Amino acid sequence: MTTFWFILIAFLWTGYFVLEGFDFGVGALMPVLARGEAERRQVLRTIGPVWDGNEVWLITAIGAMFAAFPAWYAGFLSQFYLAAVMVVLGLIVRGVGLEWRGKVRAKETPLVDAAIVAGSVLPAFLWGAIFGNVLFASAFATVMGGLLSLGLALVHGAVFVALKTKGPVRARAREIAWVAGVVLVPVVAFALWRLDAWPAYAAMAAYAAGVGLVWAGKEAWAFACTAVTIVLTTAATFLTLYPEPLPGLTVESAASAPYTLTVLTWIGLIALPGVIAYQAWTYWVFRKRLTAPEVLLESRSA
Repeated sequence: MTTFWFILIAFLWTGYFVLEGFDFGVGALMPVLARGEAERRQVLRTIGPVWDGNEVWLITAIGAMFAAFPAWYAGFLSQFYLAAVMVVLGLIVRGVGLEWRGKVRAKETPLVDAAIVAGSVLPAFLWGAIFGNVLFASAFATVMGGLLSLGLALVHGAVFVALKTKGPVRARAREIAWVAGVVLVPVVAFALWRLDAWPAYAAMAAYAAGVGLVWAGKEAWAFACTAVTIVLTTAATFLTLYPEPLPGLTVESAASAPYTLTVLTWIGLIALPGVIAYQAWTYWVFRKRLTAPEVLLESRSA
């Protein structure tokens, strides 16, 4: 049961990094992707229906750690208390910015946009920095982990915008995804090589394929490759953490009682498929590309 729950928690973190990853990338790149208010609305509308649902994966992952491995949860959050608080503040600022943007006066919009950008960049960097420090306990690994997670989020987000938009924003997103993807090759290659696990080597191949597909104009396949890159990177991270997620703390010693894990398993088997199905349906409903004129029309009729 302990191994099963460790794998399940790794799955929840993976879902969070894949889905929230492009959220962070879109928010961070908004000033670069958009020219004018219409295009900024167009960019933000790509994540408008899904960003808050994507954050549920983080809540579930942290909650599962608390219930299944309380000692791991306590040690993890207490060791990185300041960084975790900064992540939460970033998420709050970004959430407020996304919700308030359509309600504030025009002169206040730049401040809200800055909050969205900062609230996207900060968590994207800090999560990688936290896990880099957990794995290698050095300042260099902390910085490299942060650069890796932020870089993957930027490329992932740019490809997502290219996949979800039409017009100049789509062309701009493809160009940014290609340039950023090439520039970040050394960071991605070094950080994944340092993990020294087979999923990390596969992630390198997926990343290279994604960058090549962006250049070829195959946004859907490129997005699939960047998502696979994040999946494999997270898998390599948790594979390296097992069976000692924190120094001196094993999975077995950190686990809850068998009865607790059994009850949690039944709850998870009942609730998790429904959550995944609902979120998949949401993405299907909002699958169409967006154009700037459509966004302006909607804003005038609101």
